Amino acid sequence: MFESVLVANRGEIAVRVIRALRRFGIRSVAVHSDADADALHVRLADESVRLGPASARESYLSIERVVEAALSTGARAVHPGYGFLAENAEFARACDKAGLVFIGPPAEAIEAMGDKIRAKLTVAAAGVPVVPGRTEVGMTDDDLVDAAGEIGFPVLLKPSAGGGGKGMRLVREPGALRDAIESARREARGSFGDDALLIERFVGNPRHIEIQVLADAHGAVVHLGERECSLQRRHQKIIEEAPSPLLTPPVREAMGRAAVEAARSVGYVGAGTVEFIVDGASGDYFFMEMNTRLQVEHPVTELATGVDLVEQQLRVAAGEHLRLGEVAFTRHAVEARVYAEDPARGFLPTGGTVLALEEPADVRVDSALRVGLTVGSDYDPMLAKVIAAGDTREEALRRLDAALGRVVLLGVTTNIPFLRALLRHPDVRSGALDTGLVERELDRLVEVRRPDEVLAAAALERQLSLRGGDDPWARGDGWRVGEHAWTTWLIDGVPVRVRGDEVSVDGAEPVRLKASVEDGALVVGGRRYAVARSGDVLWLGADGCSWALTETRPSEVAATAAGGAGGPVTSPMPGTVLVVRASAGDEVAAGQPLFVVEAMKMEHTVTAPVAGVLAEVRVQAGDRVALDQPLAVVVPHQE
Repeated sequence: MFESVLVANRGEIAVRVIRALRRFGIRSVAVHSDADADALHVRLADESVRLGPASARESYLSIERVVEAALSTGARAVHPGYGFLAENAEFARACDKAGLVFIGPPAEAIEAMGDKIRAKLTVAAAGVPVVPGRTEVGMTDDDLVDAAGEIGFPVLLKPSAGGGGKGMRLVREPGALRDAIESARREARGSFGDDALLIERFVGNPRHIEIQVLADAHGAVVHLGERECSLQRRHQKIIEEAPSPLLTPPVREAMGRAAVEAARSVGYVGAGTVEFIVDGASGDYFFMEMNTRLQVEHPVTELATGVDLVEQQLRVAAGEHLRLGEVAFTRHAVEARVYAEDPARGFLPTGGTVLALEEPADVRVDSALRVGLTVGSDYDPMLAKVIAAGDTREEALRRLDAALGRVVLLGVTTNIPFLRALLRHPDVRSGALDTGLVERELDRLVEVRRPDEVLAAAALERQLSLRGGDDPWARGDGWRVGEHAWTTWLIDGVPVRVRGDEVSVDGAEPVRLKASVEDGALVVGGRRYAVARSGDVLWLGADGCSWALTETRPSEVAATAAGGAGGPVTSPMPGTVLVVRASAGDEVAAGQPLFVVEAMKMEHTVTAPVAGVLAEVRVQAGDRVALDQPLAVVVPHQE
């Protein structure tokens, strides 16, 4: 076994591999960009090397710098994780040339399976069923049109290079075909530098089933059963499970044999995944592609079979024989991917600083999160994976839903509420899945409006925080001789009136809600909320949900009421303040530029909502700001 391994990746997969290396007593070397200098994978590793600036092209995607880091630290092997350079044949060759063991397949296998046309031709020659279509190299637009006529509509255009759904086009009628070809070529050329296309029959009500394979350098190839990956949005997987509720044992074995033959056809070595599309009506299955690396969803196979795939990768790379014996599913496992994105805003990527974090201890969590971590926009927005197992599928789904409900993650908006809604969908519970389910049911799965009870809790938390101890004259919660006075707060622009334990949201009848702070948590009406604050943004978390609530002070409420459109000026996205164009006390015109905020590599100009006086400026150039964080307060001119 190796004495030292460099992990050429970041985030949760780097953490997962580093922890595996620690179990084997293998010295681990992390690499990082400037953005990840204090990341968890860097903290856990025995040694770390800076690759370069935040840009992936100048850091994690730089073959020269990664190889140099391995050589300078005495690493004997390199584990690529997934993404970045994991399926880069030139990287595998560079490692070999430098005398480093690449913990992955041979470069030739990566190349063979990286080209979809070549891959389909190769596995078809080995007897593996492929989707009916045309996969010749160098097909012209006319060739594709002729092929569509032979196959019959609807058809699917796919780039030969790349993946992730980029460049794919579903064409349902002949009149739309040529425009679709032009569009698909353009996107494929821009994404992969290669506009070669193939054309396939479109499989209706498809299910996405993939088979995990392992192969050693001595000719042994085995499969470890399947994973169901049909729950997707825009061709990106969301929830995966093993085994699939669709497959019977005979079909599982047949697909497993096909996957083994696909791996043998390219001389595969290491861990890989052969992906199939299954016709939901007929049950026919067809080869789609092979991923020549460890998959994001590998933990479900590990929990369902008891086989540690990273351990097997290390053993195979060290030259050992596979010694797995008979592999079978002993449990059912389900994984959910936690992303920094806001489903209520069209799944826009989010960001921010992790202010509070609790991860469930009774299920597996693959994560690189920690309190104080800044989640930016330089890399993929996946933050963590939560994986649960049970003796039955129903138990696994129930345990995963409950575990997601116990996640506390404040400071960064995530997709956890969406994941929980999806897990509870009746078709998911029954196993009636297909790749279009999420898109069809999206409106039912995404809650846009913040519940009134959360707005009430935010106002009550503010009132509790303003109580000034035993001196009644020092209190700021509306206390008066004889009784409390009503205090009005704007919580995310909604007026919330509070008097003692009475609260009224947006003019509704007041209700009594007992509020207290217990063990650092806010308890309102019996519901516990995790609490964190960043400036005037209050974060509340409960049942896996989190809410970033902008609080407007009573004086600002009065300013808003006076002008009808004044009050706080907020940041449209998490980012960095580049420019401040006005100072407190300045007269401003409606629409006047006040700030420039950089977010997601784009500059956003923030303007004054009305004419008035800039009563307060709360940020300066260089400050990082959260989504909807107040930047300034405009007091409108009185008419």
